[in-house]
Amino acid sequence: MSCTASLELEPQSSVKGVGKVLTYTLISELAELGQLNRKEMAALVGVAPMNKESGAYQGCRKIRGGRYRIRTVLFMTMLSAIQSNATFKRIYTCLVDRKTKKSSLNCLYETVDDYLECHGKE
Repeated sequence: MSCTASLELEPQSSVKGVGKVLTYTLISELAELGQLNRKEMAALVGVAPMNKESGAYQGCRKIRGGRYRIRTVLFMTMLSAIQSNATFKRIYTCLVDRKTKKSSLNCLYETVDDYLECHGKE
């Protein structure tokens, strides 16, 4: 892990609801940080919806595989961020109006990633 990746993650812990646990988990468990695009990273972590289809069979999309430790820490971070950060709470309540709670959390992962990129570098 390069020093630049750890320096890039330090400001993220200053965002309300995102703490040191998530920051250090990403540094230690995700060596590819900064090298992959958003879709590849979501698939690697296991939060990207995967199709389950074959021929005429149409299954539903579910998240699966990936690095479960990161996904677990992300899940707990999202629960904390929704309670303590007004921006995350507003986005989550809008998503819950259209989707299930679990599906809304999965959508929130990418939104939080974008938010951290914009506001974490202040």
